[in-house]
Amino acid sequence: MGNKLYVGSLPYSTTEQQLAELFSQHGTVQSAKVITDRYTGQSRGFGFVEMSTPEEAQKAIAALNGSQLGGRTLVVNEARPQEKRPYGGGNPSGGGGGDRDRW
Repeated sequence: MGNKLYVGSLPYSTTEQQLAELFSQHGTVQSAKVITDRYTGQSRGFGFVEMSTPEEAQKAIAALNGSQLGGRTLVVNEARPQEKRPYGGGNPSGGGGGDRDRW
């Protein structure tokens, strides 16, 4: 069990401070991050909280998973490692452009 938690189904208005305050009732919060859209800056409705110890993380999961926040039912569980994703789209080799120097 790790210290980092995934928090899903957040109301879009939730701030990082509110997220930290919610989890601080169940232990010491090392960090709280609400994930936002890269282009609009709007919340994507999920975030991550890092607790001080695995025991505090487990306590927060038990207390907050399935609880209500802003009319939404929270999903709280241990965060999985981030998956590697290919950059961009299109040609996976990163090449392309064809015969540009021909003209």
